[in-house]
Amino acid sequence: MEKKKKIIIPEKKIKAVEELVRLANSKRTILLASTKNLPDSKFQEIRKKLRETAVIKVPKKNIIFRAIDKIEKGAIKKLKEQISEDIAIIFSDLDCFDLAYELVKNKVPAGAKIGQETPMDIEIPAGPTDLIPGPAISELGALGIKIVIEGGKINIKEPKIIVKQGQKITENAVGIMNKLGIKPFTVGFIPLLGFDTKEEKIYFDIKIDPQGTIAELKYAFSKALPFAVSIGYVNKDTIKFLIRKAAMQEKALNNLVAGKEDIQQQDKEEKT
Repeated sequence: MEKKKKIIIPEKKIKAVEELVRLANSKRTILLASTKNLPDSKFQEIRKKLRETAVIKVPKKNIIFRAIDKIEKGAIKKLKEQISEDIAIIFSDLDCFDLAYELVKNKVPAGAKIGQETPMDIEIPAGPTDLIPGPAISELGALGIKIVIEGGKINIKEPKIIVKQGQKITENAVGIMNKLGIKPFTVGFIPLLGFDTKEEKIYFDIKIDPQGTIAELKYAFSKALPFAVSIGYVNKDTIKFLIRKAAMQEKALNNLVAGKEDIQQQDKEEKT
């Protein structure tokens, strides 16, 4: 009988698994984030910004699977189903949503690429530039950008949208943005899901949108204030509106009473 060959696992892999297990057992949050389309230079830049807050690892899938198998937390096994390519595994003492917010907050500017489809309009703002007259004049003109020459430099007369939402970015547009130092996009880690090691709870589809949330709160407040006034709910936000409303009602009531008195007086005069 042939003896089965003994599989020797490299020491490097063993240490990588042990480190993931140690981090998982010592940190509050394990967060999976996408690194798709994130250049290595930008990856390192963001990693440096977050080094006081989180430990970021990008191990191979089999290393992550081995580590998960060794961690004595039942719910964490479900993370295996979510592991795919271009994934970073992030450990932190912050809770899942605070950590996800840090990732979103620390996105960095990125330039456009030829053929890239833009999710929004890209506009060249009006104002002075450092470009000198030359080939740049025809390049700007090809995009419909109006210019004037002032002080030996090109000045853009008015804002111009050079790529509309959903369109692919042309070589000329990329060239002009590079010359003007315009980086219309941001790149960074995209939070996917988080695992709270204390509560052993998984949070799927983590979405952090501070601007959208603020807009929703403003909209809700705009609807809540008139409702609170209509039901007479008194607080520091409604009191001035309630006083104004009471004054208007008083005036209307006085006008109504005065009108009735005039009618009664007129009836008396007619009877007389």
